[in-house]
Amino acid sequence: MNTLNIVLVEPQIPQNTGNVARTCAATGARLHLVGPMGFRIDDAKLKRAGLDYWHLLDITYYDSLNDFFERNSGDFFYFSTKARRVYSDVTYPDGAYLVFGKETAGLPEELLFNNPQCCVRLPMIDDARSLNLSNSVAVGVYEALRQWGFPKLKCGGELTKFRWKNVDNSHI
Repeated sequence: MNTLNIVLVEPQIPQNTGNVARTCAATGARLHLVGPMGFRIDDAKLKRAGLDYWHLLDITYYDSLNDFFERNSGDFFYFSTKARRVYSDVTYPDGAYLVFGKETAGLPEELLFNNPQCCVRLPMIDDARSLNLSNSVAVGVYEALRQWGFPKLKCGGELTKFRWKNVDNSHI
């Protein structure tokens, strides 16, 4: 079936959440929003960032992280700048939950401390504090989907004004 779950814990910036929603809609990933959030779900900036993809989105809301864990089980992968393992060194199983913390503080350290084997990071230079939340989610989503062979996703496109001629993509 290949179900991918994206979890945003206490997101603060509506544009980031809107961008993540668009990524989830375009890839078929399920979105889980864990409150409290730093904006109202009807925020115009959130809607604008998600464009007209909202009807494609499978989204569930939770009051708190405890509420989320009470209602879900499976393989959780906690994305954090504090993790020691690289995100691409992990095999993501069907039904995986990729969990991301709020922009200002990340995930709770107690959660990370209690689950070190499930914590992953995106490599970056020492002087960089972190990557943008929506960019980090996109990297994680596409790594899991790449491992699964991009199920249900269209992997080829067509030009609108020209026709591809004698293009050999076998080397790609």
